[in-house]
Amino acid sequence: MDLRAERGNITTVDVDVIVNAANPGLLGGGGVDGAIHRAGGPAILEECRAIAAGLPERRLARGRAVATTAGRLPARWVVHTAGPIWAATEDRSAVLRSCYTESLRVADDLGAHSVAFPAISAGVYGWPIDHAARQAVAGVRAAAVQHVQEVRFVLFDDRALAAFEAALSG
Repeated sequence: MDLRAERGNITTVDVDVIVNAANPGLLGGGGVDGAIHRAGGPAILEECRAIAAGLPERRLARGRAVATTAGRLPARWVVHTAGPIWAATEDRSAVLRSCYTESLRVADDLGAHSVAFPAISAGVYGWPIDHAARQAVAGVRAAAVQHVQEVRFVLFDDRALAAFEAALSG
């Protein structure tokens, strides 16, 4: 599997699957989640609502992933994963890694060959970017896939890009 980091806007990347750093309610929000819902249009939210209706307490468990249409995005699908909130007093690294491995499992089940990830949990959820990058790379490298050949970490700023480049080279 080819892994690389790049600076960019994940809503414009031409890949089979864009991964959304979703909130557990799957109803859109701020950051990457809001940008994907705005750019992709109402079809994504409609499918998210239908999926949420079938989940316990109408919430996606943190570290799990589900797929929807990509609506108006250039991708074919959006895989939504709910990342953990950073806590200095509790190690939630395994949950963050699971966001990546579960997203790749779902993408692979769809037959996707290319996947783009944001820096999950590194925004409003407060995860330190260097640690988030190391967990992301470890999670992707641990995934057992048959179809996915390319993984791109699409990052919004130079600091995140540097952290992911360091994690990929380490």
